[in-house]
Amino acid sequence: NSDIEKVKEYTGNLNETIDLTNVNWATDFNSIVDMYAEFKKLGYKSMDDFKAKEWNKQLETILNDEQKYENVKVVLTKLVGLDLYNAAGGEAIQNVLNKMFSKNAPKFENILELTGLTADQWQEDINSILEIAKAASDINALESFNPFDYKNLDLVSDEAVEKLKLIVDREEEIEKFIPEEYWNIYANLLDENSKKGFVAKFYGKNSKKVDIHSKEEVDNILQEIKNQKYIVTAVKKGEKKRTPAPPFTTSTMQQEASRKLSFTLKKTMSVAQGIYEGVHVGNRGTVGLITYMRTDSTRISEEARAAAKTQITKDFGAEYYENRYYKTKQSAQDAHEGIRPTYVDLTPESIKEFLTNDQYKLYRLIYNRFLASQMSSAVYDTISANIDVNNYNFRASGQTLKFKGFMTLYVETEDNKQEEEDVSVPDLIEGQEVIEKKIDTKQSFTEPPPRYTEASLVKVLEEKGIGRPSTYSPTITTILDRHYIEKEQKQLVPTDLGKVVNKLLTENFSDVINVEFTAKIEEEFDEVAEGKEQWKEVIREFYGPFEKQVEKVEKELEHVELKEEVSDVPCDKCGRMMVIKYGRYGKFLACPGYPECKNAKPLVETIDEPCPKCGGKIQVRKSKRKRKFYICENNPEKCDYISWNKPGKEEKKTSKKTTKKKK
Repeated sequence: NSDIEKVKEYTGNLNETIDLTNVNWATDFNSIVDMYAEFKKLGYKSMDDFKAKEWNKQLETILNDEQKYENVKVVLTKLVGLDLYNAAGGEAIQNVLNKMFSKNAPKFENILELTGLTADQWQEDINSILEIAKAASDINALESFNPFDYKNLDLVSDEAVEKLKLIVDREEEIEKFIPEEYWNIYANLLDENSKKGFVAKFYGKNSKKVDIHSKEEVDNILQEIKNQKYIVTAVKKGEKKRTPAPPFTTSTMQQEASRKLSFTLKKTMSVAQGIYEGVHVGNRGTVGLITYMRTDSTRISEEARAAAKTQITKDFGAEYYENRYYKTKQSAQDAHEGIRPTYVDLTPESIKEFLTNDQYKLYRLIYNRFLASQMSSAVYDTISANIDVNNYNFRASGQTLKFKGFMTLYVETEDNKQEEEDVSVPDLIEGQEVIEKKIDTKQSFTEPPPRYTEASLVKVLEEKGIGRPSTYSPTITTILDRHYIEKEQKQLVPTDLGKVVNKLLTENFSDVINVEFTAKIEEEFDEVAEGKEQWKEVIREFYGPFEKQVEKVEKELEHVELKEEVSDVPCDKCGRMMVIKYGRYGKFLACPGYPECKNAKPLVETIDEPCPKCGGKIQVRKSKRKRKFYICENNPEKCDYISWNKPGKEEKKTSKKTTKKKK
């Protein structure tokens, strides 16, 4: 584990108590910045370059104050290059130290402004990091769960395994899903007073909800309401408010960037890092455009709140502003503010020319989300009506946007949820008759839960308390790179290899590979960091039984043979039946006679349905964007068939619609 190695390198004996009582980060910070400037003058290209040459000698000549020299030496020795436990602020400090080699090295006051921390909070963060570092080598046993490397199955961290398990479990749920038929009936009605039409949906009978599961049930209902009067029995009018979403946390930023911008988690964090560290914006110089992008808090400073009020009032009017406070989750560490623009007057449009396209898109998303979080609610006028026909009940609901509020600027996207639209229902009166114009019936089938996307997976991980937002991106990247999962468009799908790895781990480490264990360990780590738990007790409770289980499983797996899947394709060179292997780009065919025979070729997936044009085999291929398409094996020599859609009588549960017009 690279983080643990860094801890060992910079802290030496991890069991020794590190005394920082004489170090004051706030007062010594600018001295450290000046020291870095001196390093550059001496010709060092980076901190790593400097560390490799005369550390103590050069440091001593730059800082003459012996006590300050010792203090700064302790701080830098422990923290430079240390990327550990974002929860305690370590990553923020590393980013700051790295920036000191830039042309415009920030001073301590600038760093406080960028991160939203006070000097005292910085002091506390450093002590927290060093306290955690003392336990790091033993906590590694839990944080990097890799008990053995069996055959060619390179196992990953406990958190990555949990992600894999969630994806595999969802795939199994989809495969086992049995669709159920259901029907809806829609009455297209006319209000003769206003001459306006509207739609009412079938609800039930005698005010009780009735679900329709067959065409026969539909026909019976249609027969009983045929030529009957539709009477309005109840009308309810009201007002509905929709409130804005809070400022971004790391996970909500990752989710929205995935939904709205189609950014991967990795890309989102990379772009956010760039605009956080600073962008040259004309006369303003190099400016960090956003606050620290690794946070679990929605809290914002009073200064930012006041700046938002000024900007909203200026751009939209006083009626669009509303002072809002958002409740941070109880489990949140709340070490940093929510993600927001550092300077509200730097609007996305005003600095667009200085940003790359990706930077502009993400900055605009963060900026608009923050401003919208301090804006007034959107207001809808609503109306609902109950309409009875021969003891059967229909319901009509409508809403009209009266005041747009925050929706003028930003609306949050949610997975598998349609945006609210205005639906018009006329001003009906109880007791009046409305006229049937036609009846529509619609057959549908229940659908399985959708596969996870990166955005929906992050949401579930956060809800279940698995991992930290800063680790979501690298662990998903890891299981993608190792071909345990793959992307089909935006969906995450387990590979055969991923299913094997998941089965191996869940069957042998069921006590460890489960959501409850991972969430519990995360809580215990937090308590260790806060001094509420002794890290040795945490390790002792876990590692004894775990070590015995590892030894047991290792012995059992010595007798397990991972058989390669044999294809029906003979080797062109030696005649052996080729086997299916996994490579960097997925499955391929290889000769089992390797290394004597090194023949290999791509694995071509085919379907049973013949080409509708020439009768040849249909091959399944993927575009550059990983989308499947279907092409004839004879294309382009003898046939031109190619399609995004699977040919033949593909079994799809599609909606059917019939219409009965009123005679």
